[in-house]
This record gives sequence, structure tokens and C-alpha cells, in this order.
Amino acid sequence: MPRRTAERGEGNLGCILWSLALAVTVLICWKAIPVKVSSSELADYMDELARYHAARATGDELEAKILARAFELKLPVDKDHVQVERQGDHVRMIVEYTVPLDFPGYTYEWHFRHELDRPIFIV
Repeated sequence: MPRRTAERGEGNLGCILWSLALAVTVLICWKAIPVKVSSSELADYMDELARYHAARATGDELEAKILARAFELKLPVDKDHVQVERQGDHVRMIVEYTVPLDFPGYTYEWHFRHELDRPIFIV
């Protein structure tokens, strides 16, 4: 049986490509997951404000609380992008902002819009 000495069975290119794909995936997750978690926390906080504090607070107080929470979460929210309206027994909150995610050679602008319209239950 003749031996094939020219064929070594090495396939390093596939390993390098899969390693590169894994590294890109880890980088994207490393940058995006904390932003998504902070964004979700802000949306949950807005819901909590609407449920428990909207009956006693004015629209400006609710807006200030949203801005303070966004600052704690390190989200780029300013006063121009927060709207709080109280109309009768309803409260409507809108927060809109864009978070830049910096990658090597590219910056992705991730746009968020949280909109909440709830009835106010006065107890």
C-alpha cells in the first residue's frame, strides 16, 4: 500500500475563520448586552413610576426621576428626549435616545424608544 507523504491533513484556515467569528461575536455581546440591560431597566423603572408614583407626582417630577435613573444607568438621555404627559386619569411617558456602540472601524447607532401609556389608579 503506497503512502501519501504530500498530504498532511492540516486545515488551519477553518480554525482561524471560526476563531475570528467567535471573537467578533464575543465583542458584539460585550458591547451590546450591558446597553440592552440598562435600557430594559429604564423601561421597567418607567412602568414602576406609572404604577406607583404617577398619582402623587406631577409630570415634571416624573420627568426628573426618569432623567435621574437614566443618568445612574449611564444612558445618554437628556431633557429634550423625555416627554411626560398627565391627562386626567392617564399618564403617558415617552423616552427616546440613541446609544453609540463603538467597534473597531465602525460605530453603530442603537436607537431606543420607550413609550408607556397607563391609567392612573388613585387609591
